[in-house]
Amino acid sequence: MDTADAYSNGQSELILGEALRRYNIPRDQVVIATKVYFPVSEDIGVNTLSRGEDDPSLINRSGLSRKHIFEAVEASLKRLGISYIDLYQIHRFDYNTEIEETMEALNDLVRMGKVRYLGASSMQFAKMNHVAAMKGWAKFVTMQNFYNLLYREEEREMIKYCNDEGIAILPWSPLARGLLATNSANAAPTLRSTTDAALKRWFPKESEEDAMILDRLRQLAGKRGVGSAVVALAWLLGGNSGRDSKSTISMGKGVSSAIVGITKAHYLDELVQASRFILTKEEIQYLEEPYLPKPIMGHS
Repeated sequence: MDTADAYSNGQSELILGEALRRYNIPRDQVVIATKVYFPVSEDIGVNTLSRGEDDPSLINRSGLSRKHIFEAVEASLKRLGISYIDLYQIHRFDYNTEIEETMEALNDLVRMGKVRYLGASSMQFAKMNHVAAMKGWAKFVTMQNFYNLLYREEEREMIKYCNDEGIAILPWSPLARGLLATNSANAAPTLRSTTDAALKRWFPKESEEDAMILDRLRQLAGKRGVGSAVVALAWLLGGNSGRDSKSTISMGKGVSSAIVGITKAHYLDELVQASRFILTKEEIQYLEEPYLPKPIMGHS
């Protein structure tokens, strides 16, 4: 279960905690991942992801200072109703706090047993891991990054670094804000497609290359008798066995899971299907061939 303290200003963690209790889910049968960086407070409204960095009133309630990290983890544990967090991820890079302070605080949480493992999301974290290694502190074991068929810039450095360091990759927005889950170019607009600010910012206009990738994705999905999301996720997971060493990219190596959001229960079936779906080398190359480099997106 991937969440963050700032999602809906703490409500996401509260709902997840309530679900764990209501359905009496054994703690050892679920992996809970949450994040720290943004402020969470009753006096700032629901959209906390846009607050904190430039608001003097929130200077001690956001970022990656020792003070905020310690207070945030206690608040997350309380909202979730658990005694420890499996994977504690830093949501953004904090330019105003020394790396040593952040990494020592995170290391202390691991040593205290409040956190099992550390992860990072959408940031340049090689230096942070280097500092932890030099000090003998706990290092990051996961990177949650923006990565999908329409945005593959992570292959240039991040994925290679993670592969070399044995760091698991957990891509967020693996379906490109839903674009890769659309089975028809003529599908009616969804509520998300008309209201998602990030979708409009990152994919404001469909490029010729993106249109070609989407067309090939839908053609291949139709030919194989599955939804577009199944093929897109199977590609992200390395084709599950169809990739070889001559592939043009390192995709698939180290991609442990994908952070997928769903609005209907039956979409879970597609996620399970994707984990077992096999793409051939030719199919993988067919999907990859139209891609052209893009400006860096989804990073702090």
